[in-house]
Amino acid sequence: MTGTWTATNDTLVTSRFLHTATLLSNGKVLIAGGNGTSGAIAPAELYDPSTGTWTNTGSLNVPRLEQTQTLLADGRVLVAGGESHGQRIASAEIYDPATGLWTRSGHLKTARASHSASLLPDGSVLVAGGISASITALASLEDYNPVTGRWRLLDGSLHFARYSQTTVTLLDGNLLIAGGGAYAAGNPPAAELIVPRQP
Repeated sequence: MTGTWTATNDTLVTSRFLHTATLLSNGKVLIAGGNGTSGAIAPAELYDPSTGTWTNTGSLNVPRLEQTQTLLADGRVLVAGGESHGQRIASAEIYDPATGLWTRSGHLKTARASHSASLLPDGSVLVAGGISASITALASLEDYNPVTGRWRLLDGSLHFARYSQTTVTLLDGNLLIAGGGAYAAGNPPAAELIVPRQP
């Protein structure tokens, strides 16, 4: 580690921002969606650190930006929610690195963008907060079961509705939610903890 920045040998195939990126089990990086020259886009691409090059891979079924992207325990990648054509969406899809293809995987119970998603120790994914279809901050929580492909709205909720927050899974399996914004009440308190239910 030198603490210095160097340019890669290549550039992204598609210019984008508000996209997502995930380190895959094979060492490559998956970039998906985002905002292109005229709104949400569907193309995805892979960065290979061994060659410093970017290549196209399968495109999302639904163009989206401000979605979440989570590496599942089996090496597949879950993309959930986001914004498409100015609307918050609930659709989700899964990328399989073995085939380079995306398949639809149910719908969030609440359409949302600018939320957070975290892989839990039991292999499920917990989604928190975000911006709703009515453009309000959300406090609701839901989880995704990768075995059944089903989404479930949870009984509990955040203490404060928030969006664009960060969420980190701690070593004990609890989640630390920090910062974010809230339309009605300004910025919420800096952090709160979520203790996931035991399976």
